[in-house]
Amino acid sequence: MSFRLTAPGDDWLAAVPPLAALDQGPMPARVGNVGFGTASWTDRSLLASRAFYPPAASTPERRLRYYARHFPVVEVDATYYALPSAANARAWAARTPADFAFGVKAYAALTQHPLEPARLDQDLQRELPPGLRRKRNAYENQLPEAVRDELWRRFHAALEPLRVAGKLVYVLFQMPKWFTPSRASEAYLEQVPARLPGAPIAVEFREARWMAEARRARTLDFLRRGGFVYVSVDEPQGTRASVPPVAAPTSDLLAVVRFHGRNAAAWDRPGVGTAERFGYAYREDELREWVPRLRHLAASTRQVHVLMNNCHRHYAVQNAKELAALLATGGSS
Repeated sequence: MSFRLTAPGDDWLAAVPPLAALDQGPMPARVGNVGFGTASWTDRSLLASRAFYPPAASTPERRLRYYARHFPVVEVDATYYALPSAANARAWAARTPADFAFGVKAYAALTQHPLEPARLDQDLQRELPPGLRRKRNAYENQLPEAVRDELWRRFHAALEPLRVAGKLVYVLFQMPKWFTPSRASEAYLEQVPARLPGAPIAVEFREARWMAEARRARTLDFLRRGGFVYVSVDEPQGTRASVPPVAAPTSDLLAVVRFHGRNAAAWDRPGVGTAERFGYAYREDELREWVPRLRHLAASTRQVHVLMNNCHRHYAVQNAKELAALLATGGSS
């Protein structure tokens, strides 16, 4: 199955978003070598808002096709919560244009986040000790070595259709705030490319000391020497999990920027849900701060992918379009 932008019965693809504010900026949202998108195209609150997708985009296939008309890149978030399937990856590749790009978030266990044993494949669950199998959450270092190795293998194998299609542009390793700067942490990252060959590894830190001024140069040099893509971030400042908004290229091929909103009160507070943590709509002046930074990255790398992760209602879609329009007009509204 090949992607078709227009075909008999595809008039709905040309429909404008129901919310007028989402009908702006370049189509798709690309300015030179800078592509814009969101960290999900199926967020429940986005679907419930009925602000972006027209009524005819009522199936998973149609939603992705409509999304791909507006944006040239998307980040797959569901792969963090459960191992992906090759069938899904094959469908994603078939429903998008040839130059569409996917970033895929690494499965939780691969980035030292807790996983849910109940969501593992049945054969892997049977390999767990009974006590661990019954737990709500478990960590990768608690799993038998054979299960750990199989998680890496299955994650890599499931993404093969995207690699073959040339659409897997990075795998996101978003490391937790307890992944502290140390030689052991560096060693953990160093083994990732060999386990997941075929796509750049983009690294995002959630522990501020990695990018503190005293260590920043060492961190960026480590990533550069290892062939990693540093993920620049915009996020609330002033917490242990607050990484400064440094636009730093570590690869000649790719730079990635992720926007998480600026809800400082909820950023590092235990028990906060995703809607509260990421439910933030950027103001125009906040987005404009990034125009010179994006120009710097665009001049330093072959391509830049900018992802809005403030996925609550239509916020991410609107802010992605607004920032693309600002970059296209030189930062003026």
